[in-house]
Amino acid sequence: MLPPDFINEHRIGRGLEIASKKRLLETLARLLAADHPQLKPDLIFERLLERERLGSTGLGHGIALPHARVKEATQSLGAFVSLAHGVDYDAADGERVDLAFALLVPETATEEHLQLLAELAGRFNDPAVRQQLRQAGSAAAVLRVFGVA
Repeated sequence: MLPPDFINEHRIGRGLEIASKKRLLETLARLLAADHPQLKPDLIFERLLERERLGSTGLGHGIALPHARVKEATQSLGAFVSLAHGVDYDAADGERVDLAFALLVPETATEEHLQLLAELAGRFNDPAVRQQLRQAGSAAAVLRVFGVA
């Protein structure tokens, strides 16, 4: 189960025209920082990029799950985007990514970080969930797929 206030309509983008992995990460960083003045998009972007340098967070099947821990975060946050066209993301299966969920957690939340990653990866492993997210016609519909609406 996802925590309360983990994701909301303000942190969801649908049908976005994004041409690169870098732009995708920048967009997710801006969404993660949107509701939280203490979080700076540039800092979040750098942390997401640092994690990507360790290895791609492309899960396969067109899904990416970039994630980072930052000391400025006071709670775990999620942001989700669907893209009009997939971007090259260096995923293990070589598929272009058209669905991305970014996860940001407080620096000290190691166990919560791992639990949220496992929860999200498990959901994205379900072909029905992937299809529902690709077909979601609104941010509210996306929230329903994640069971937080």
